[in-house]
Amino acid sequence: MSETLLSVKNLKKHFAVSGGVFAREVDRVHAVDGVSFDIGKGETLGLVGESGCGKSTTGRCILRLIEPSSGEVWFEGADVTRLGADAMRALRRDMQIIFQDPYASLNPRLTVGAIVGEALQIHGLAKSRRALEERVLELLETVGLQADHMGRFPHEFSGGQRQRIGIARALAVDPKLVICDEPVSALDVSIQAQVINLLEDLQEKFGLTYLFIAHDLSVVEHISTRIAVMYLGRVVEIAPARDLYDTPLHPYSEALLSAVPIPDPTVKRKRIMLEGDVPNPIRPPSGCHFHTRCPIARPDCSQRSPALEEKRPGHWVACHYRG
Repeated sequence: MSETLLSVKNLKKHFAVSGGVFAREVDRVHAVDGVSFDIGKGETLGLVGESGCGKSTTGRCILRLIEPSSGEVWFEGADVTRLGADAMRALRRDMQIIFQDPYASLNPRLTVGAIVGEALQIHGLAKSRRALEERVLELLETVGLQADHMGRFPHEFSGGQRQRIGIARALAVDPKLVICDEPVSALDVSIQAQVINLLEDLQEKFGLTYLFIAHDLSVVEHISTRIAVMYLGRVVEIAPARDLYDTPLHPYSEALLSAVPIPDPTVKRKRIMLEGDVPNPIRPPSGCHFHTRCPIARPDCSQRSPALEEKRPGHWVACHYRG
């Protein structure tokens, strides 16, 4: 892997559950429960898993849009979790996010020019109004929009165009890391391909690094250098994209991949059906979180939590009996 840009170490986020007459804390939701991974400069790490497994919360904790409960997030030698307000504000130039919902993430009262140019003004990157307009126009053209779009409002655009506006906003401050929080899940399939291709072109042009969060494994395969699989707040497998799709080692990864449609009707794949439901994150299972649904679980899986270990070169798995 190339030089490490971001390193996440034992990141946790637990949300308090209140109850009773005095609204006291009665329990905690273990949304992110000890996540660790590295991202190298210029690569794309895909983060996949079922809805509710903690993918988006992980991304937002990295940016401190949500304050993590514990753990470390190292970005270019600085622990993001320990930075003060001024230092964090300066760092936000290097770390940006593209949100999932292109309809809710844009202020309906601002024009496109104001939305894209806001970060430029906040960070003092435009010395004059003319320079600001020229930069906004450049950004819009970069993502495939036109100059006359600057004066329009978000409701005048389609979902795909709105997501392009969100991408232009993220690029405005020349970031090094962009967290893509399911950026195509709300779009039509044909538009998804256009946005994915745009993200790849921008990565090559500007040397961007992506954390690409998604639940669609076919999308992640297309764009990712490596893939991390999450289950119930924990990373259970990390591997190069091709290795993960060809030879998944964790039983959960196998089950996910068995559900991916294959366009060739002559190719047959055995579908792995997991038993039971995803456990309640308020009281996750002891030991390995996956043992209640795992087809190869043994009695000690409920007693010992497996560490994420390198079982093959570059292929990390959290399982006692695989690898």
